[in-house]
Amino acid sequence: MIINILSDIWLTLCDMAPYLLFGFLAAGILSSAISTETVEKHLGEKGFWSVFKAALFGVPLPLCSCSVIPVTVSLKKSGANNGAATAFLTSTPQTGVDSIFVTFSLLGPVFAIFRPLIALVTGIIAGLFVNLTDKEKNIPDETVEEKDEHNCCSATNAKTPNKILQVLRYGFITIPGDVAKPLLLGIFIAGIISALVPDDFFASKLGSGFMPMLVMMAIGIPMYVCSTASVPIAAALILKGISPGAAFVFLITGAATNAAGIMTIWKVLGKNVAVIYLTTVVVSALISGYLLNFIFKFVEQHGEYSIRSAGMLPQSFKIASAIVLLIILGYAIFLSLQASKKESCCSQ
Repeated sequence: MIINILSDIWLTLCDMAPYLLFGFLAAGILSSAISTETVEKHLGEKGFWSVFKAALFGVPLPLCSCSVIPVTVSLKKSGANNGAATAFLTSTPQTGVDSIFVTFSLLGPVFAIFRPLIALVTGIIAGLFVNLTDKEKNIPDETVEEKDEHNCCSATNAKTPNKILQVLRYGFITIPGDVAKPLLLGIFIAGIISALVPDDFFASKLGSGFMPMLVMMAIGIPMYVCSTASVPIAAALILKGISPGAAFVFLITGAATNAAGIMTIWKVLGKNVAVIYLTTVVVSALISGYLLNFIFKFVEQHGEYSIRSAGMLPQSFKIASAIVLLIILGYAIFLSLQASKKESCCSQ
């Protein structure tokens, strides 16, 4: 049993490693190319375009549901309206350039295209509803002072004069520091599911339709799992009989919501924004899950489709990438532990 678990963990790691490393690099380039000032400049005006641009800006950014909150607060303080702030808050944690590549590697091109598209649409819908119903609320001054308390991931990007070093630092130090622990936990959970859960277990127990989607939503909403770490879990669930639509519901709700984040949104942007945010995520997850099941039925009728796309790469390249990825994640965890020790010493 232990050998089977370790084997499944290693296979999952090998499949996703090349794409995740490329995603880290793309995230670093994106961080260097798009400054916070550029984002803030476009989100202050009222209307559809500010909401659309906010949701669009958020799709490729690799921020989790916790680290996106202080960034949203910064946007709001810099003049972004509540609709634009909510659109950014909704679309950003659902996906990111790194998680898109991982989604492609483990879940295939349909998921990889569908996921950012739904994140964009969900963000636009939430932002427009907020603009229609919400009265602007000023962010209290103490919120900016408190924002680091909500930043459970390291969302900051240490600027360096050299652009290449900035790209490498953000892509291979800052971002891995954000995702290392939840990603390894997600891969471990996926290995346990793959090794211990019988094939077609979920299909036989939950059936099809909305029931498995509701179960995945009930699991995903309160728990904290970043958009990248949720992918191997979703892949393992699909291989054990859960429908693609139900797995997609988990991807959306697990990444976009968690109990602490919802309470923070309630405090920072108000009750109305929090209700619209959660309602939009839930309804969009169920509708998109149903639509994805329909898409998969259509695709399967016109040929075979494998959720894993990483098989096209040479095995030696995947193994080498997995080793490099483990070194990067290990170093990120080491830096995190060193920072925790330093904070502990300073507090004493």
